[in-house]
Amino acid sequence: MESLLISTGVVALAEIGDKTQLLAFILAARFKKPLPIIAGILIATLFNHGLAGALGAWITSVVSPDVMRWVLGLSFIGMAAWTMIPDKIEEEETQVAKQLGVFGATLVTFFLAEMGDKTQIATIALAAHYGEPLRVIAGTTLGMLVADVPAVFVGSQFATKIPMKLVHSIAAGIFAVMGVLTLLKVEKLFQ
Repeated sequence: MESLLISTGVVALAEIGDKTQLLAFILAARFKKPLPIIAGILIATLFNHGLAGALGAWITSVVSPDVMRWVLGLSFIGMAAWTMIPDKIEEEETQVAKQLGVFGATLVTFFLAEMGDKTQIATIALAAHYGEPLRVIAGTTLGMLVADVPAVFVGSQFATKIPMKLVHSIAAGIFAVMGVLTLLKVEKLFQ
């Protein structure tokens, strides 16, 4: 259960101000149809994070526990640093919508925006760390929805009221603590 809760919380915090949250704002402003946008976010995230969770589970089967500990610890610390760098949305990611409809545009743009994004990398690391890819995928997907669904409904007015630096600092702190504890072999706190 802890893997689900940690995955949800870390991704929800990391997602605030992320390019996919900005994409949710843009799609909501452009189409003004929240339900197909939310459905597209859900399906794209499940597919993207499902692949990431499977990769994380596979990595644990081919890498020794000592090497995995170092890779995960350093990955979490790297995620902490990456979380402090604000994302910018690329305009071409929103142009796909012209021919695919609201759901299709959201599905494609969210899937592509998540490729190699910090939440996808976090899903890989969390799945490898916990060894519970289904719970991690459920948690990271829930975290994405926690951050992105309000963006769809509230729009860009809400974004200006969130202290982004504080939110990113909290998420970075959680990743850093997980990294240090992993490197120090403090396993019981996260399992």
